[in-house]
Amino acid sequence: MKRMGYVKRSIIDHLDEHLPIYIFSIVLLSMGVIFGAIIVNSLSFSQKNDLYAYLSLFFGQVEDGEFASSSAMFTQSFAHYSKLIGLMWFLGLSVIGLPIIFVLLFIKGLVIGFTVGFLVSQMGMDGFVLSFASIFPQNVLLIPIFIIVTTVATSFSMKIWRQVTRRGHEPIFQYFLSYSLFLLFIGAFIAVVAAYEAYVSPTIMKTVLQLIS
Repeated sequence: MKRMGYVKRSIIDHLDEHLPIYIFSIVLLSMGVIFGAIIVNSLSFSQKNDLYAYLSLFFGQVEDGEFASSSAMFTQSFAHYSKLIGLMWFLGLSVIGLPIIFVLLFIKGLVIGFTVGFLVSQMGMDGFVLSFASIFPQNVLLIPIFIIVTTVATSFSMKIWRQVTRRGHEPIFQYFLSYSLFLLFIGAFIAVVAAYEAYVSPTIMKTVLQLIS
């Protein structure tokens, strides 16, 4: 019980200390989603048709079960997210990399907004249902991961900045160790997302496509 209380207290302290960064990260991600949806409306008719043709081909392959094996999909998905989160972690080691972290977060929101916006614009309610079934579940975990990684990386970068400018004398090695262990902790959640995308999402997508076709 005492340990649970300590963990709860640590989480509350962390949120209180980094609340402005969390708010900024959430707003930035939301802006990315909005811009992604706006970009869909700015596409020409021919561009939308070309994209929808590729999308229809992919959906046909999903319905026929013509996609990579689950193990290959898991490896690919885990490697993709690991590289992206690892890059954000690495960029947090220096103040120079801080803007790029925010750009990556914005792009994440942009991709989500564009994908959902395109499906809805081309397929209407069916596109919304498909988006909810194939995009929403994993992003319930992915979006908080990206926001938390952005916040922690920003915080660590700011600690380095204070140390370099000699405005503080914080134990950087101790923070670096915690920062590195945090990356391994996040890796477990990435594995869960990759497993969902590899073993669960294809089946759900196939079922939904058969229902709406």
